[in-house]
Amino acid sequence: MAAAVGSVATLAAEPGEDAFRKLFRFYRQSRPGTADLGAVIDFSAAHTARGTGPGARKVVKSQLSVSSVSDQDAHRAGLQPVSKWQAYGLQGYPGFIFIPNPFLPGYQWHWVKQCLKLYSQKPNVCNLDKHMSQEETQDLWEQSKELLRYKEVNKRRPRSLLEKLRWVTLGYHYNWDSKKYSADHYTPFPSDLAFLSEQVAAACGFQGFRAEAGILNYYRLDSTLGIHVDRSELDHSKPLLSFSFGQSAIFLLGGLKRDEAPTAMFMHSGDIMVMSGFSRLLNHAVPRVLPSPQGESLPCCLETPLPAVLPRDSVVQPCSEEDWQVCTRYLKTARVNMTVRQVLAADQDFPSEPVEENQRDLTLEGFCHLDDDSSQVKRMKLDPDS
Repeated sequence: MAAAVGSVATLAAEPGEDAFRKLFRFYRQSRPGTADLGAVIDFSAAHTARGTGPGARKVVKSQLSVSSVSDQDAHRAGLQPVSKWQAYGLQGYPGFIFIPNPFLPGYQWHWVKQCLKLYSQKPNVCNLDKHMSQEETQDLWEQSKELLRYKEVNKRRPRSLLEKLRWVTLGYHYNWDSKKYSADHYTPFPSDLAFLSEQVAAACGFQGFRAEAGILNYYRLDSTLGIHVDRSELDHSKPLLSFSFGQSAIFLLGGLKRDEAPTAMFMHSGDIMVMSGFSRLLNHAVPRVLPSPQGESLPCCLETPLPAVLPRDSVVQPCSEEDWQVCTRYLKTARVNMTVRQVLAADQDFPSEPVEENQRDLTLEGFCHLDDDSSQVKRMKLDPDS
């Protein structure tokens, strides 16, 4: 393990391209189950919490605001009581909070189903809109569910539209071309996701957080998320929340400049990250989605279905056997990530802009943000819904 940490540090210090890009390439080409991943922090591992193991010297316990979220409200969102959550930070990254899977058993399925079945519907915007009509992308779930249900039976079947989905935007729709939000391109933000986000933000000390924009990223096993900073929101004093479901991934958190070597960590299904304060505007990326060591299978925390009986006031909705089967087939080779942000301060409005700015194409793929395997990037830029 020490050798792995040393080799990563040596690589980052070598002359040439910036340190972040070097480590991005290293982890993109990494081999699961080998020393390549020896320097990656695993917050869900007990030895990390005890302060031993690779990277653990950077790990510190984070304090949560337990009294800010009632046990009832946590349960309504499908979360354990905040008093049972574990929360960690990293030395040198003030404002960064990592919460290993705080969801109640089975409750992740609601959020997976919403990302695939509900949030992907119109009027929300997705990458497929660039080359398909609104009628063709009207209900991706209905057009895809039978193909996904029988995925294991027919290996040679064509890919479903859900498998071609790369991103969906919610609330204030992010403009991949101008890198801005605007008041005139907005659809109501999902109330259940807003409630979940408000509880997590409050537990992390951000009472009054308003979920105004969301970007959902849909990863295949060969997908990456390029190096970037989330700076388009007009109010940077509020946190960015990230929810991960499905296959595990490697997340890199760097500095204000790309010549600062990033810290690598695993993101497992159910994990939540909060980036606020100094960490809100740091470079970050996802160089690798990790296939399950058992082949096409689900993480252990997803083996339990959503309970049949839910609290009466829960924002979580029942998941039918058919829906569960479709989601299961999808997640065996995929990962879904929800990022939620507050765009405006309480008394803030969007600045006035020239009319032509608001009329620019709002559905560009922006593959510098979410790419498929590097061998396909050139082709994918030309044909983003392939």
